[in-house]
Amino acid sequence: VQLQASGGGLVQTGGSLNLSCTGVGFRLRDNAIAWFRQAPGNEREPVACISQSPSRITYANSVKGRFTISRDFAEDTVNLQMRGLRPEDTAVYSCARDRSGYCARDAEYLVYGMDLWGKGTLVTVSS
Repeated sequence: VQLQASGGGLVQTGGSLNLSCTGVGFRLRDNAIAWFRQAPGNEREPVACISQSPSRITYANSVKGRFTISRDFAEDTVNLQMRGLRPEDTAVYSCARDRSGYCARDAEYLVYGMDLWGKGTLVTVSS
């Protein structure tokens, strides 16, 4: 049972990237899935979460209006579309699972529900 994030890369300020989270050994659609990021020297911080029922989505204030989390039910993936990227978005992005199926309403509490973490993908935004 594992998660894997992909889609990272190098992009200029203002550019866009699409990240994808895939699972092995379980179905993402049966769980809430969240994205987190960790920049060098910084603590891990929440980015976004999508509940088992897609109507509940939580975003960190720092990415609201720029990032969009969504599900691809055909592929059973959770995607993070990132627009208007800034140098401060540079980090390793990873996805995580919450088996309760729910996302905390406030992004700062998302970490407490996660029980499975995947390997991350590096996003670098050049200035």
